[in-house]
Amino acid sequence: MTSVERWQAVLHGKTPDRLPCFFNATAEAEAKLMRHLAVDSHEKLLERLHIDRVATVTPRYVGPPLAADATVFGARFQNIPYAGGVYSGIDGVVTHHPLAAFSSVEEIEENYTWPSPDWWEYKDLTQQVENKEGWILIAGGSEPFMDYKEQLRGTEQAFVDLIQNPEIVHYCLEKLYHLCYENTRRIYESLPGRIFGSWVAEDMGTQESLLYSPAQIRDFFFPHMKRMIDLVHGFGGVVFHHSDGAIRPLVPELIDLGIDVLNPIQWRCAGMDREGLARDFAGKVVFHGGVDNQFTLAFGNPEQVKEEVRDNTRILGAHGGYIVGPCHKIQVISPPENVVALYEAVNEMNA
Repeated sequence: MTSVERWQAVLHGKTPDRLPCFFNATAEAEAKLMRHLAVDSHEKLLERLHIDRVATVTPRYVGPPLAADATVFGARFQNIPYAGGVYSGIDGVVTHHPLAAFSSVEEIEENYTWPSPDWWEYKDLTQQVENKEGWILIAGGSEPFMDYKEQLRGTEQAFVDLIQNPEIVHYCLEKLYHLCYENTRRIYESLPGRIFGSWVAEDMGTQESLLYSPAQIRDFFFPHMKRMIDLVHGFGGVVFHHSDGAIRPLVPELIDLGIDVLNPIQWRCAGMDREGLARDFAGKVVFHGGVDNQFTLAFGNPEQVKEEVRDNTRILGAHGGYIVGPCHKIQVISPPENVVALYEAVNEMNA
C-alpha cells in the first residue's frame, strides 16, 4: 500500500498492510536524528525508518512585503535561543500585538487591515505536489483563536476578552475564519483530488482541565469549526483535529461536529487515559499520536519507548483506528536512540 492507501484503510475500518505511522519533530530534533542515522535528507530519513510520507502544501505569499520580524497579521516577534535550538517567529516572544490597544470593534475597523486570501498565490501549488503520488498531503485548515491571542491581542487580553469584550472576539474570529475558509477552499479547488485532509484545530486543554469553559467553546469556536469541517468534507478531505491537553469532556462533541482524526492523545493528562478513550470512542474516531514526548521520548530509554508503542497499539488500536506517532513535535532534548526505538517498535510489530 502507499501511505495514502494505508491511512485510508484505517479511516474506513479496514486492515492496512502494516501499522500506519508519522513523523513530527522540530527542525533541530530532525537534524540531530539525521546526523545519528547518517542520512542527508528528510525523505531518506522517512525511508530509513519506514515512516509514512506526509507533506504540508502551502500557497506562496505574494502580499505586502513583511519585515523580517513581522507576521502577516502585523505582529512583531523576537527569536529566543535555547540549548540546542531557537524558538523562532511567534514561538519566540511576540513584542507587538497590533490589536492590543483597541477597545471596540469600531476602532479595529478604522485602524486595522485584515490579511486577504488574495495575498497568496495558489496557481503554482501543482509544483509542490509533483512526484508526491501516494503521499498524504495536508493543506488549509484553521486555528484562529491561537492567532487571536498570540498575535493580535496578547494572551492575557484575549482571555479577558472572552468575558468582557465578546463582541471583539466574535468580530475578529469571523475575519480570521473567513481567511482560513477561503484559503482552504482555494487550495482544494487548485488541487482537485490531491489533498488528503486539513487540520481544524484549536488548543483547548491544559495538563489538568479545559482552557475555556464549555459554554465559551460552544459559543466562540464550535460554529466556525463546524463550517470548516463541512468545507473539508465537501471536497472529500479528512478532518484532523488537534487540541493539546485534558479535553476529554469535549471529545463527544468534536466527534458530533464531524472530526475524523483526534490528535495528539496526551494520555498523561487528566481524563485522557488510553483505556477510557478506546472504550468510549474507538470506531468513532481515529487516534493519531499518543507516544508521550513530555517524559517517555525525552527522558525514557529505548525499551520504555518500545513498550509504550506496543501499549498504545494494543489499547488505542484495538479496533484498528490508530496512527502511531509522537504526541507532539519531538524536541531536541529527546535522544535520537529513543526516536529510532519508536519506529523500530512499529516495524517489529509489522514484521
